[in-house]
Amino acid sequence: MRAVWKGAVTFGLVNVPVKLYSATEDHDVSLHQVHDADGGRIRYQRICEIDGQVVPYQNIDKAYDDGERTVIITDEDLKSLPAERSREIEVVEFVPTEQIDPIMFDRSYYLEPDSASSKAYVLLRETLETTERTAIVRMALRQKTRLAALRVHEDVLVVQTLLWADEVRAAAFKSLDEPVKISAKELDLSKQLVESLVSDWDPTQYVDEYQQELRTLIAAKLEQGDALDTAATFGEPEEEQGGEVIDLMEALRQSIAAKREGGGGAAKAGGAKAASSTAKKSASSGSSATAAKKKSTAKKAG
Repeated sequence: MRAVWKGAVTFGLVNVPVKLYSATEDHDVSLHQVHDADGGRIRYQRICEIDGQVVPYQNIDKAYDDGERTVIITDEDLKSLPAERSREIEVVEFVPTEQIDPIMFDRSYYLEPDSASSKAYVLLRETLETTERTAIVRMALRQKTRLAALRVHEDVLVVQTLLWADEVRAAAFKSLDEPVKISAKELDLSKQLVESLVSDWDPTQYVDEYQQELRTLIAAKLEQGDALDTAATFGEPEEEQGGEVIDLMEALRQSIAAKREGGGGAAKAGGAKAASSTAKKSASSGSSATAAKKKSTAKKAG
């Protein structure tokens, strides 16, 4: 891994020199665009609208337009900002970990000690672990001031950048303002369905099915060319489930029954698929949430 930033974590008079590394990477297959007529690769050029010339990247500045005036912002201007010059990850407070809503999380970075002695690093790590707190920090990274959470992950300090409060949209849905009556029996059946799907979180059991199928498609086309029979490669496409509305109670009962027929924890994935297929038939939000569970866990991440 290549360090993307070097500086120091500071809390009080304690200074912890560190290097910052991206903790995640994209596993998607890289595709590019081509002309459908001849396969020629599509290229994009940066063209000046005034003189029509292609502009090299090193000759491109940024600008802000308020509707009446435009100001040019150069790289030198940006580098002159005080926040951009800072090489500190400043701890501003320690908060209970559970108080940070996951919706606030953005990117994750590993911190590596960057000094002859890792004592200060280990001290900060063990302090966070024993107090069960997360440090809220401020830092400058890639020409932006960042708010971030500093915590411990598998004995390594991790910085997770946070969205600013005004970057999280309010969920104002009028459809949720209307009162909805849920019976005790419906709630009980819903809880039973949840209990039938309870397990310990293990991210390694889930795979990105779309990317796997895309790689299979690429390998098959490399071998067979445009004569590829996709039906022979992937099978016939499944028929879409009908959108008919069935009784919510019946959807819950069928989901629980499908899970029981699957047979305990070993059939967790199959039971979840059966449950989601049944619940997909219902127009209510309760059953659609069950269907969404399988879809969301089979994705990337985005």
